[in-house]
Amino acid sequence: MPGIATLRANSNATFLATITAVSTPREVTTSRGSSQVADATLQDETGTTTLTLWGEDIQRYSVGQKVQITDGWVKDFRGKLQVSMGRSGKITVVP
Repeated sequence: MPGIATLRANSNATFLATITAVSTPREVTTSRGSSQVADATLQDETGTTTLTLWGEDIQRYSVGQKVQITDGWVKDFRGKLQVSMGRSGKITVVP
């Protein structure tokens, strides 16, 4: 399975990684109303990236969990690659 080092902006990605940090949730207002958002740092043997967690997903995932990102959407945000779930993405905790 490809690693974080192979991520490219404006494309979907599937990879395994470990959550090494989760930021404090913050309130944001979007076109759909207000919500909470937090950034999780993901790491594998090839590098690190940021995963954006929205709403209830913030409580579902924690530091130390190994996760598989399936069909995550990769974008360039302020010069860094960031992964979000987009429309078809999925996060699965790997035991």
